[in-house]
Amino acid sequence: EPKSRADDPVPGLPEYSADDVARHATKEDRIWVSYKSGVYDVTDFVDQHPGGDNILLGAGGGIDPFWNLYAVHKTPEILGMLEGFRIGNLKASDVGAATAGIDDPYATDPRRHPALKPASVKPFNAEPPLTILADNYKTPNELFYVRNHLPVPDVDPEDYVLEVEGIDGESQVLTLEDIKTKFEKVTITSVVQCAGNRRSELNKVKKVKGLEWGPCAIGNATWSGARLIDVLHHLGMDTDDPRIEHVVFDGLDLDPTGNPYGASVPAHKALNPKADVILAYEMNGEPLPRDHGFPIRAIVPGVVGARNVKWLGSIRLSAEESSSFWQQNDYKGFCPSTDWDTVDFKSAPAIQELPITSVVCSPTEGSTVKLKENKLPVKGYAWSGGGRRVVRVDVSADGGQTWVPAQLHSEDDTLHKAWGWTLWQVDLEVPPGTTELQVVCKAVDSSYNAQPENAEGVWNLRGVLNNAWHRVRVKVQAEEGGASKHKIQ
Repeated sequence: EPKSRADDPVPGLPEYSADDVARHATKEDRIWVSYKSGVYDVTDFVDQHPGGDNILLGAGGGIDPFWNLYAVHKTPEILGMLEGFRIGNLKASDVGAATAGIDDPYATDPRRHPALKPASVKPFNAEPPLTILADNYKTPNELFYVRNHLPVPDVDPEDYVLEVEGIDGESQVLTLEDIKTKFEKVTITSVVQCAGNRRSELNKVKKVKGLEWGPCAIGNATWSGARLIDVLHHLGMDTDDPRIEHVVFDGLDLDPTGNPYGASVPAHKALNPKADVILAYEMNGEPLPRDHGFPIRAIVPGVVGARNVKWLGSIRLSAEESSSFWQQNDYKGFCPSTDWDTVDFKSAPAIQELPITSVVCSPTEGSTVKLKENKLPVKGYAWSGGGRRVVRVDVSADGGQTWVPAQLHSEDDTLHKAWGWTLWQVDLEVPPGTTELQVVCKAVDSSYNAQPENAEGVWNLRGVLNNAWHRVRVKVQAEEGGASKHKIQ
């Protein structure tokens, strides 16, 4: 871990003990925390920093164990911001006490395929290489992108129980064996995509907060399990009760205070028999891998990955949306001019269905290509949320001046329940003598939604929902006897 200013005492600042810090646990007393050798008054930090409420978990104590868990947030920028609130040094004998005797919470995480490119290690978040993503209609389990918010639970299938709570608060439980044997096993093909897919392109416009995802935080798989609606009806729950507005899912992945990752989906989606929401226990015909939710994962087709809750521990029929941080204060989109000083997360709805997107998987950015009879083979993927089928992908070799429709491949034959993605390919004509070109793709779905031309128009401070035209600049290998050189912008 890189050394930070918090590692050392700052000369000239007063010294405080852990007991001193403990006396400041509320806004009335000013909120103090310690981190490594520093003592900080974070009362104002809470209001100024995204997710600042999380730091309240350590109010009056050391935040070291929380930041070890949320290691993705331990960036130089945030550490530097925290130093601006430093008021003193922690007594030497108290330094390290907050994490004494605490094992690495990520020590039992599963092994991962070496081809996965990590965006963060603790928690583990990674995507596969772009060059192989469009090679398979079904993304292999070991190469499916991984998005974890917390350590991966190590669940014993023999001990697993799923708690299901009705609108009146009555609660029942099911074992893994119950879910596998008491309900019809159904199989669907569905994309799971992170809201931050293609965030790195937004970072080039202006810095955003979040993992540096490329265009591979997406995958397509078959999921097998029990229909959510079948499970609820088996338990005698009236899914037509007008009080039910949301279905809340909580995982078994816990933060240090025991709070789980949680999310919710509107009832009109989750409880619609035609929406194919399932409690999945298989992925591509195999038991769910641990990184993807073993033993049970909620699969909500057409909806952002953040609501497809892994390691499912409980389901609750509710009049209210999930109160979890990830539902209320994350995974929302904002105006490009909204910044961290003006953002109001309560003003925006939680992301559910994702917009139409497409990506060039081959050739890749900066690569050198060799033409065959002045043609460049291009391939990629396209997908739209909400089950809207991709009806067209337009591809350009001249930066978007002229377009050629691509050949599409999908195993979905309906316009409005197309949960899986569409792979596409096209051979583009390239003028003789071209030395550089820009390949661009844009897709259209069955509702005729189209992609915006540039990332500037969809930029937002969290770096989510980037579905701008995907652009790839490549060099063309010179051929003997070729015509005069020119570039296509």
